[in-house]
Amino acid sequence: MSGLIKSSLAKKYWMAATGLFLCLFLVGHLAGNLQLFIPGEEGKIQFNEYAKFMTTNPIVRVLSIVTFASVLFHVIDGIILTVANKKARPQNYAYSKPSKNSIWTSRNMGVLGTIILAFIITHLSNFWYKMKFGSLPVDSAGYTDLHGVVMEAFQSPIYVIIYVVSMVAIGFHLWHGFSSAFKTMGVSHKSYTPLIEKAGYAFSVIIPLGFALIPIYVFLTNS
Repeated sequence: MSGLIKSSLAKKYWMAATGLFLCLFLVGHLAGNLQLFIPGEEGKIQFNEYAKFMTTNPIVRVLSIVTFASVLFHVIDGIILTVANKKARPQNYAYSKPSKNSIWTSRNMGVLGTIILAFIITHLSNFWYKMKFGSLPVDSAGYTDLHGVVMEAFQSPIYVIIYVVSMVAIGFHLWHGFSSAFKTMGVSHKSYTPLIEKAGYAFSVIIPLGFALIPIYVFLTNS
């Protein structure tokens, strides 16, 4: 069993599985965050109610633990695979014109992953940590006012830029990772692989774009 876990093939399977799970998380997280487009007190209460549900519902809490574990494992596994690939790479690789043999995103998944990890840490400290451990006021319905924290954070042009750049990094990461995960899991066929690739390209644009539009909208409508 330990040999299986330590094998490079097992690491790639785990990388693909956790990556696909995190894709599902992104869809759910974006669906909740889209409530930030709702203006006024109604939008505030609805978002704060959603935030309370996400932090108190027992099923969601279990899924949150699974999500955090998946992120941690995905990052660690990615680092291990990147280091292993570099060690296995022949010395004359620099002269083999890698740009013609692979796309930019596949060669820089480690760099993109590092940017995303830094963003996740910043994002959690700004929102999740304050929601769980901070002393936040409540809204008119009695919910903890995370909405106000989000509105305040997105008034900073620097943070908006960081957020948008991070979404670009996530987009590039998904551009290669989505279809690659299916191939690793053995889901590959000449009939439906092109459809998976097209779905992956659409996913890598639509999801990050949806997230990126939120801070831009908040900044422009409250500045």
